[in-house]
Parts: sequence; C-alpha cells; structure tokens
Amino acid sequence: MPHSITSESTPMDDSSNPVSQTMKQEPDTQDIVKQEPDTQDIAMGDAPNATEDNKEEVNLEGIFDDGDSDGEFASSAPQVKSEEPSQSAPTFKIGDKSSFSDPDIMRAFYQRLFPFRYFFQWLNHSVVPTTDFANREFAVTIKTPDRDALARYQSFPTADLLRKFCIKDVPPRFDIGPVYSTNPRDRKTLRKASTFRPISREVVFDIDMNDYDDIRTCCTGANICGKCWAFITMAIKVVDVALREDFGFKHILWVYSGRRGAHAWVCDKRAREMEDSKRRALASYLELLKGGDQGGKKVNIKRPLHPHLERSLNILKEHFQTTILTEQDPWASDEKAEHLLNLIPDPTLRAALQKKWDSSPSRPSASKWADIDSLAKSGALSKTSKELLEAKQDIVLEYTYPRLDADVSKKMNHLLKSPFVVHPATGRVCVPIDHLNVDDFDPLSVPTVMDLLKEIDDWKSEDSENGDKKMQDWEKTSLKPYIEIFRIFVTGLLKEEKESGIKREREDGDAMEF
Repeated sequence: MPHSITSESTPMDDSSNPVSQTMKQEPDTQDIVKQEPDTQDIAMGDAPNATEDNKEEVNLEGIFDDGDSDGEFASSAPQVKSEEPSQSAPTFKIGDKSSFSDPDIMRAFYQRLFPFRYFFQWLNHSVVPTTDFANREFAVTIKTPDRDALARYQSFPTADLLRKFCIKDVPPRFDIGPVYSTNPRDRKTLRKASTFRPISREVVFDIDMNDYDDIRTCCTGANICGKCWAFITMAIKVVDVALREDFGFKHILWVYSGRRGAHAWVCDKRAREMEDSKRRALASYLELLKGGDQGGKKVNIKRPLHPHLERSLNILKEHFQTTILTEQDPWASDEKAEHLLNLIPDPTLRAALQKKWDSSPSRPSASKWADIDSLAKSGALSKTSKELLEAKQDIVLEYTYPRLDADVSKKMNHLLKSPFVVHPATGRVCVPIDHLNVDDFDPLSVPTVMDLLKEIDDWKSEDSENGDKKMQDWEKTSLKPYIEIFRIFVTGLLKEEKESGIKREREDGDAMEF
C-alpha cells in the first residue's frame, strides 16, 4: 500500500497574470551571487552584476523568428506568427578552435536544439500559460569578466520570453527553483515579506559519484567510466521502484547531470505540494548510509528488514557480484581488506580470514568474499550463522545502496540544474534517462553541444530530391531520442493534470446539488 503523503495546496496569488506580463526580462541585479562549480543551491547575495558594457550586442530580430519555435511550443504571446517550424535559422561552420562555451555555440544551441515547447509544458502543467510557469524561479548563470555569477529569482511569463532571453544572454546553464505565491521579480514590492513564499515544487533527488569515492576503484574525482556508472544505475533502480511502489508516484523524470551523476524530478501534483516536513520524511525513508569516518560501519539497520530494504537487496545482489566483486575489486589492498574484516562481527572468523589473506596477499575481492562462507562452514565461527548473514547483508548494502545528497530533497526552495542545459565542464547535454532501460544508458555516449551542431550541418534529408519536409533541428540529431523520452513523459503528466482537473470540477458541481 503506498504511503499517504498528501498535503493541503496553497492558493496561488493571481496578482501576477502571465498573459499580461510581456515586458522584457532582465536579471535582477540585486540577487546576483558568486557561482561556484557544480553548486546546486546558492543563497541570495549581492555580488556585482555584469555591466551592460560587457554584454555582447545582439540583434534579436536578426537571430530570432517567432515562427521558428512553434512547432516548438504553445504561447499566449500575440506576436507569434506561425506554428510551422522554420528552416531560416542561421548556420555557421564549427571550426577546429570552436568551444562549447563560445557564445555563438550556446546561442545556436538555444535557438536550434533546446526543447522549449516541452520544457514549458512540463513546468506549466498545461499547454496555455499559467502561474505555475510564470511564478517559477529560474536561477541563471551569468558570465562576468572575472567570474561566473548566479542571478536568482528570475521569472518568465511565457516560454517565448525564456527562449528570447537565452538566445540574447546565452547563459551557460540555469537552475530551477519553486513556484512562489507571487512573481519572484515582484517580491521586494510586497508590503509583507512573509507573503512571498514557495508554494509548490517537484520533489528532487541528487545522486553524485563523489559520494562513492571511498568504494569505487576505477576512477577518481570528476572522472567516470562504464564501471563506476553502475553505482548510479543501481541507485536509480532502487529509488525509482521505492517512489512508485511505496509512495504511489507515477511521474518521475530521471536526468543525467551532464558529468558524473543523475537527478530525479518527482512531478506528481501530490509531490509538488508536499511541505518541507514531508519532504524530510521522504528523504529519510530513502537514506541509509549514516556512518561517520571512512573506516566505520555505515549501515546500522533493525531486523527484521523493512520490506523496502528486502526489495533493495534483491535488486542489488546481482550488481554486488558483478560491479562490486568483479569490476571494482574493493578489498584488493590490505587497507581495504582490513575494513571488510572490521565489518565481520565474529572474532574467530575474523582471525581465520586474516590468516588466510596474509598468506595470499594478491587474493581478489571475489575470493575474499567467498572465503567468509567457506571458513564459516569449516567451523571458524563463534557466533550464529544468522548474525553472519545479517553482517553480510549490511556489507552488500554499504557497497551498493544509493548514496543520496539528502539535503537537496528536504526543502522546497532548493535549486537544481535544469534538464537539457549544457554542462559547463563537459559540454554534454543533461538528457533524460529512460528508467525502464536504465542498464542501457551510457553517459559517455551522451552528445555534446558541438556534436549536435555538427550533426545539423551534416544532415541531409532523404526527401531532398522531392523537397525537404519541415523538421525541427533537434530531429536531425542524436538528441532526438532523448527529447522523445521527455515528450512522452510530459504528455503523460499533462494528461493526468487535465483528468484530475475535470474530476475536481465534477466533484465541485456535485457538491452544489440539492
């Protein structure tokens, strides 16, 4: 039975009508703060803003055609001319010295590849503008001469204005915050600061490879490979099934961070309206590793095992045999083997294992793991077999269970990097991950923005002899399957939002009958 975590929704303040707000969007310079690399949540501050003199002059009329986008997205803006995708976007050849951080490269990415239509519908929960989008906080990274800065509390009434802003200012990335009770840009004009508050936001989870550095042996730092990415795969499997089966959530979007991790966005309306206390409870439910120093025991759980942990062990035991014992070989060194010994509660068995491993110093981890059972069966066991089984379960969980950055999930106003932005360190696009085929996801095959723009340049239509059919540029690239995953996800979310709205209207109508 799914856990009940419903909460009362807070009425939205209609003072910020998204249809009427069509003024030019500029960053609020009083909320620009220093941007640190890979920082996910940055408090408000007053660091200096980039001056207008440092901004590149851009002729928006020359590079932005309203008809280009929709095809891309529905909008209430009256100036939209056509819903047919345009083929008039300017092209340029990428040179050997081009970089994904070049303004022209990022401008082409936002103009030709970013899926603004589905992005808008995802956050707006409707195909027509609402305050769910207009009152949403965007935190935009801005390049200044001496550093990167983060402009918080930005907002955009429509996707058209967000797209124009991205094309003009070419932010290296932007983060997404909550929906507020009023437009974030208007918060300083309110008579009472307390009336400006977050009222909804997806429940989010952050899994970063950094948290596995004490047990992965193949890579270090920001580097990843297929072997250590398996840790992220395991985490996605465990967290996803728990959110669906234990809490009844349906709309969970998994996104590659662009470098060494993954994010989950739980988008069900019930999740978006959860207050912080319930978010903390949900994060605690999924949090397991709470050990102190590197040498200490990190898993301390009660028996009998909670059904969630029983299910997790069934999911993880196969990965333990392949990823941990074979590929990572975590106890190859004497120091690491000593940590394994410290996790065995039986002193007689520990002594027997130590003696065996001292006589065979190059013994692989898979053999050392097998030694535990073989020596226990031979009589080197002073405690019960049940205690040994429980200790082995704890070890499996320590080396395979998800290591979440729980603080990201506990507060509604936390920032998280947007899907489909370009990671500033790798140039890779933050693409969705198909949770049904998570084993097939390869982060190293995710296209970079440079790859995608080259694919557009090299693309030739099969129908070129009969005249090109009109297509979005992303349809010509390896980004297409990822946008299709996103499109299907958004379609399912909007369908449920619409059906639940109709149901509420019927219930309200029935309540008025006498």
